Amino acid sequence: MQTEVIGIDLGGTAIKLGRFLEDGKCEEFLTVLTPQPATPEAVIQALVAAIKPLRNAGVKAIGIGTPGPTDAAGKIAKIAINLAGWNDIPLAELLEKETGLPTIIANDANCAALGEAWLGAGRNFRNLILLTLGTGVGGAIILDGKLFTGHQGAAGELGLISLNPEGPKCNSGNDGSLEQYVSVQAIRRLTGLEPLELGELAEKGDRKALEFWQNYGKNLGVGLASLIYILTPEAIIIGGGVSASAKFFFPAVLAEIERRVLPISRTGLQLVLAELGNQAGMVGAAKLAWQMLNNQG
Repeated sequence: MQTEVIGIDLGGTAIKLGRFLEDGKCEEFLTVLTPQPATPEAVIQALVAAIKPLRNAGVKAIGIGTPGPTDAAGKIAKIAINLAGWNDIPLAELLEKETGLPTIIANDANCAALGEAWLGAGRNFRNLILLTLGTGVGGAIILDGKLFTGHQGAAGELGLISLNPEGPKCNSGNDGSLEQYVSVQAIRRLTGLEPLELGELAEKGDRKALEFWQNYGKNLGVGLASLIYILTPEAIIIGGGVSASAKFFFPAVLAEIERRVLPISRTGLQLVLAELGNQAGMVGAAKLAWQMLNNQG
């Protein structure tokens, strides 16, 4: 029997699970509702119950993406945003105890980046960054094919870099962060409209909507310029709901990068759309499990 792993994306409303071969083929897939309230105890029970029908003798490890930061060792969920009562929960250890399988966890944005790097838009690159433009702005860094999380496991908060020191308040404390200009919440604050509405207006040639996306792309390009100088990635992958309107803001992003970044720091750089959608976190969690298994080997 071939060795397999289970990749899990733990979300506030749903839990997605898949059983994966090492080449990325998903042998079986399952979605269950996240228990409400999503206390650690209830979530562990739900995970154990959902893993049972997926498990066979070939399954050797579990990877989990969680909605919040984890420790550097990939064992403890420090905080889980949108889950009740989560604070320094030893999620990996609890699941190992219940299943007998080695388990590793990572932030969901990090898992999405791993998934895109493995089977999605980043599969042809070894060094990349991913930004998810959603309610907030998530981020992740892949260096030499590996997730970079820093010495405490919290690196890659790309949406929280400084853009304007006099800008709008940010929950992180870094007022005027990139997130305050390119997230869904920022778009609502700036325009009173949803990103989808602005995309539809731009599609019809609405001048104000097109101007908004032009300015949006400029702000995103300014933020990305800082990241490019530090990381010199081969590719920047853009995902999240706002990316549906990428054709209206990508040209402005690229123009801003070209204007601000020295050619030596952006040689061959590609700006690409994420490909895996809401499967990326589950796929990345499976990759995380494979990396753990291979490192043990």
